[in-house]
Amino acid sequence: MRVLVVEDDGNIARRVETICATDSLPCHIAENGEEALEMLKFYDYDIVILDLMLPDIDGFEVLSRLRAIRNDTPVIVLSGLNATDDKVKCLTIGADDYLTKPFSKVELLARIYALIRRTAGHSSSVVTIGPIEIDIKQRCVKVYGAELSLTSKEYAILELLALKKGAVLPKETFLNHIYGGMDEPELKIVDVFICKLRKKIADLTGGLNFIETVWGRGYTLRDGNEDGEKHNVDRLKVS
Repeated sequence: MRVLVVEDDGNIARRVETICATDSLPCHIAENGEEALEMLKFYDYDIVILDLMLPDIDGFEVLSRLRAIRNDTPVIVLSGLNATDDKVKCLTIGADDYLTKPFSKVELLARIYALIRRTAGHSSSVVTIGPIEIDIKQRCVKVYGAELSLTSKEYAILELLALKKGAVLPKETFLNHIYGGMDEPELKIVDVFICKLRKKIADLTGGLNFIETVWGRGYTLRDGNEDGEKHNVDRLKVS
């Protein structure tokens, strides 16, 4: 997951960045509204944390323009304005949540993960794909209860596939998610990561494949072969 923080107060921006870093959430900072809209135009973010009092255009305008171009990136407004009218206006324009300053680390992280889950259609922090359990809060993966050892980039790819389950994701989306537009390698690196992921999962599932290649378009995550999965469960019970 990757977070965009839109905040002109350097101290608050750095605090949010530090909070995200403690939970291994990559975080980018935009110091004004126009910069934020430009970044959202070129890069994919899982969530936006938006201040209302910005030096150029205010957060209300950022929200309005973001939703006008049908960008549905989840937005948490983080503001010192605590009037009901301001909260109602933001939620009406298109904000998904509203948190007032001062705020606690625990509450901010809880709201981030809750919003990510709701947006992806998941009621808990654990996304289940057949025998695979992906805990997006703890950033760990288990297969049939056994922990799956992944690199940070392998995990990021699997997490993205799980949150977007059923959708076909192009290689460019994976690169953007992993590298954030910074020093991106060639597209073929995605194939390498996918290949390694498949092998690691297959080693724990008796050869089941959950990551499907959609030729010319990208990759998608599916539940796997049910007969093969049942066979593997039976095999594990016997062994």
